[in-house]
Amino acid sequence: MRIVIPAGERHKNIETVQYIWSQLIENQADRKSLLINVGGGMVTDIGGFAASCYQRGIDFVNIPTTLLGMIDASIGGKTGIDFQGLKNQIGVFAQPLAVLILFEFLATLPKRELLSGLAEIIKYGFIVDKEFLGAHLSATPTNPINHTWILKAIESKDEITSKDTNETGLRKILNFGHTIGHAIETYLIDTQKNITHGEGVALGMVSALYLSEKYLNLDHQITLYYKEIYRQNFNRIDLNDVPVEKLLEIMRHDKKNQGGDIRFVLIEDYGKPVYDVVVKPEDIVDSITYLIDYLNDADYWGK
Repeated sequence: MRIVIPAGERHKNIETVQYIWSQLIENQADRKSLLINVGGGMVTDIGGFAASCYQRGIDFVNIPTTLLGMIDASIGGKTGIDFQGLKNQIGVFAQPLAVLILFEFLATLPKRELLSGLAEIIKYGFIVDKEFLGAHLSATPTNPINHTWILKAIESKDEITSKDTNETGLRKILNFGHTIGHAIETYLIDTQKNITHGEGVALGMVSALYLSEKYLNLDHQITLYYKEIYRQNFNRIDLNDVPVEKLLEIMRHDKKNQGGDIRFVLIEDYGKPVYDVVVKPEDIVDSITYLIDYLNDADYWGK
């Protein structure tokens, strides 16, 4: 049988999961059934969650069709759905039986989707090894990323997640750029300024580097270097109408928080991440203001 679900983050919800379960029941799927998730990160997230709960868990295989899905969402066993406007608020850790990476799918993607995945690869340049920042140099309009960098990113995520399956420590470093990035993405989901996950992470890394300077004495030249990488590869997004207090409210529901504190992954240097850094709300506001000012700098952007 084939189960088709609507595309887009707005459909990553309990109603879609219920539809998947109803189809499994209607087609008499049992505990020996196998659910094969073919699609982007939204599909592997929600498909893995549906499989992990159906009859207390059936096997599933992920076949990611987007760059972001290949290097991030399909690997590591995170499954889940959005709930009450919050990303991935409901879910479980459940490992797929297998993940099949087929590079042929990349030829079907628009440039924007490829660059969304590139943001996650660049992230590894800050948390694992500076060499990942070279990935953006291979980007062209027809080939934004080569397979070598994809495999390196997959290997890095697999190594990190295998050491910390349930995200109690080391695995948290994968969230660099995500705290503010997720908040922006969540707020914009139902607006005309809807952005991809990778675009949100790319934005969030600007703010995370600013905070890394303030809290961990990161060299300002690293922030400047990344801002230039961003300018060369990603869109200049207008965030002037995004209410900062609303972003703070979203961040307060982040799963990595403890005791009411908003916690970030920051870096001391390339390849030296620090997780669970408690950041004051006023500093978060400053970091978002820093991001907005950067995006509004018409002279810098040449517009």
